[in-house]
Amino acid sequence: MGEQRTAGTVKVMVVDDHPMWRDAVARDLTAAGFDVVATAGDGPQAVRRARAVAPDVLVLDLNLPGMPGVQVCKELVGADPGLRVLVLSASGEHADVLEAVKSGATGYLVKSASTQELSDAVRSTAAGDPVFTPGLAGLVLGEYRRLASDPAPAASDEPKAPQLTERETEVLRLVAKGLSYKQIAERLVISHRTVQNHVQNTLGKLQLHNRVELVRYAIERGLDDA
Repeated sequence: MGEQRTAGTVKVMVVDDHPMWRDAVARDLTAAGFDVVATAGDGPQAVRRARAVAPDVLVLDLNLPGMPGVQVCKELVGADPGLRVLVLSASGEHADVLEAVKSGATGYLVKSASTQELSDAVRSTAAGDPVFTPGLAGLVLGEYRRLASDPAPAASDEPKAPQLTERETEVLRLVAKGLSYKQIAERLVISHRTVQNHVQNTLGKLQLHNRVELVRYAIERGLDDA
């Protein structure tokens, strides 16, 4: 019976220190067809449980007892780059958003979002597409550009740049322009899964860990302007 897992089922874990809010989010996501495999109420518990149940998407509050959400994100994404993290926070502060993205979060939603917006965001995050509360996407892209214009810490004399295929470079260029995987698939007339495979191969070749680092790499090399 456990094998009756539909192709679209996404395993989700919800982390928040407010039990009523946490349960409500878990209930809403279950009703929307997601498989809520675990919940947690503090940072250390979140790290332990996420490692045990291996969710596809972690819906994460930033303000957690025991260990801040950004640290939880950093530890889990560092160990498993395939994990998607959607931050669901009461704060829309720019500093919090940028901190979350730098620690490896794929998306950022404020808690005033509707149930429908949350479900859509979890679905997009599971597919690797970044989701941001309206108004924050431009901020994040601006930060990528600012980081890219900072002098690199003396790593430019690497022996030999890894060789990317033409298609990998094309996908990388579109990622740097801020397109979602779905938009890239439509633009290049290939499947969503093929786009994901190209991104995974590129991450491996460049020894990068997530989309944030990938975008930074591409912008540093001017691929977003090409």
